[in-house]
Amino acid sequence: MDHFLYRNGILHAEDVPLPEIAASVGTPVYVYSTATLTRHFQVFSDALAGMPHLICYAMKANSNQAVLRVMAGLGAGMDVVSGGEYRRAKAAGVPGERIVFSGVGKTREEMTLALEGGIRQFNVESEPELLALDEVARGLGLRAPVAIRVNPDVDAKTHAKIATGKSENKFGIPIARAREVYAEAARLEGIEITGIDVHIGSQLTGLAPYEAAFTRVADLTEALRADGHSITRLDLGGGLGIPYRRANEAPPLPFDYGEVIRRTVGHLGCEIEIEPGRLIAGNAGILLTEVIYLKKGEGRDFLIVDSAMNDLIRPAMYDAWHDIVPVVEATPGAELRPFDVVGPVCESGDTFARARDLPDAAAGDLLAFRSAGAYGAVMASEYNSRPLIPEVLVSGDQFAVVRARPSFEEMLARDSIPPWLSET
Repeated sequence: MDHFLYRNGILHAEDVPLPEIAASVGTPVYVYSTATLTRHFQVFSDALAGMPHLICYAMKANSNQAVLRVMAGLGAGMDVVSGGEYRRAKAAGVPGERIVFSGVGKTREEMTLALEGGIRQFNVESEPELLALDEVARGLGLRAPVAIRVNPDVDAKTHAKIATGKSENKFGIPIARAREVYAEAARLEGIEITGIDVHIGSQLTGLAPYEAAFTRVADLTEALRADGHSITRLDLGGGLGIPYRRANEAPPLPFDYGEVIRRTVGHLGCEIEIEPGRLIAGNAGILLTEVIYLKKGEGRDFLIVDSAMNDLIRPAMYDAWHDIVPVVEATPGAELRPFDVVGPVCESGDTFARARDLPDAAAGDLLAFRSAGAYGAVMASEYNSRPLIPEVLVSGDQFAVVRARPSFEEMLARDSIPPWLSET
């Protein structure tokens, strides 16, 4: 469910008509719904009711400060994967004890930043990282709380580029070696073992991979406890999918995901951490764009819009589908015909949809790319010297720009000319 609905034939974000945002801010623009962010967080919280838990929002999905502030106000923790994300989380008011630091390439500088600023735990991904973290922590006179990420060799049945739990993926330690690595961690003075971490991928549309992975984690928990380790937390990752194709997709609900957690690890008495990102932010955002031209081609027609692959790279990168709808609702029974929806970047890959059945459109019409709140703005670039597009947050009948579109002067000012090329 989201809060982007037609009212009197006009698509609204909560109580704000989208044409009003386009007129005020320009296009293209990302628009986020506070009500949807809030509802999706609450759905996860309800799914885990009765179990000690912390929902750590995976901020790589959408790290705008306003979005993070909404999450922080709801009591969310944060899952961060860089020093920059750690700083963003702290700037949004999230205390260190609610921040989990994930990622395979943490630097010593990032470790120092988090240890000095406060951290709930590091999700350690390798033995070299474990040794480096021990060294940094001892140098600061501290102990680093860790959960070691295990790779359960479970096929998440998702896109190859977002699968993380198979043996050939770069993430985590093979679960068969976990007891050995935990024994090594227990000997390190700068390390404090707190739990186990697992994450098998993103955009999962079935529960069976979770069941398999969590069952292996439950067995490992009991084995590690038998070895004398205190395992008090289980970080079960995120990855639950969203319905990008609303007409024919129905991923599992958070309630059913919660039931899998209860069934597989609920008996262990551990605090549960989960790291949803896409399911919280994905359907909470749309990309609002304007048609520049209708171009008739040889055997196909093109809708050329003012957004491009640098603004939303998922279709070019993953062949990802986003539902595309007119902001002014088509009349009932309106004829649909196939269009290729493309952007102005000089790449054939700058294509959002091929042969997509849509109502007729003309220059100046507004379109909305649904389910664009996750991995949209955060993956954007200034390719072709196109400025990063603004982001807008809606709450009820109010909206505000939460990241402004930079001017060309601001873009150019980030470059510098070396002395030997300067004018004399």
